Amino acid sequence: MTTPDSWRVMSLQELAGLLADRAGRGHDPVSLIAVDGHSASGKTTLARRLAEVLPRAAVLHSDDLAWHHSLFDWRELLVEGVLRPLWAGQVVDYRPPPWVQRGRTGSIQLPAGTQTVILEGVGASRRDLADLVDAAVWVETDEPERARRDEERIAAGEVTREVYDSWMAAENPFIAADRPWTRADAIVAGNSPLPHDPVSQVVVSR
Repeated sequence: MTTPDSWRVMSLQELAGLLADRAGRGHDPVSLIAVDGHSASGKTTLARRLAEVLPRAAVLHSDDLAWHHSLFDWRELLVEGVLRPLWAGQVVDYRPPPWVQRGRTGSIQLPAGTQTVILEGVGASRRDLADLVDAAVWVETDEPERARRDEERIAAGEVTREVYDSWMAAENPFIAADRPWTRADAIVAGNSPLPHDPVSQVVVSR
């Protein structure tokens, strides 16, 4: 998707500013920034880092919406359970139907007054969410590194081999068909080809 000479180092603040500028021309009063990428690419880490520098930002994990519902068909849950309350200036305290049905404790919580929702997860910037997403990032990490990270998760008991194989069987063709990196406002390296400060900088290709 990218070539080595296309990468450059950028400050995290600069990336956040670029995304905020793009998102600021979108939905009001709440913007949605999608952080997309393959499993184990580094999406959660980047989303957390962006939330630390963007004002009134909160991270939403698509896995919480997809949990025992559908790997990619959770648009309605996103809109009705999360975005509509925020658009109305309300707090989000949402328990998706499968959470209730299966007795999962807790809820998806976002504070009232959230200005930017950073939606991270596989398929966060897919085509059928294009009208909702104001800015998008694709996190690109090479397959051997992603596989190594996933093997660590399996070994740690975070996911079973059966569940992982089933997920990959759905994820890979979906991503190949949807090609979300082609719509991204920035492509960020999940395992950097360039030396940089992992706290204050990122490596991007556009």
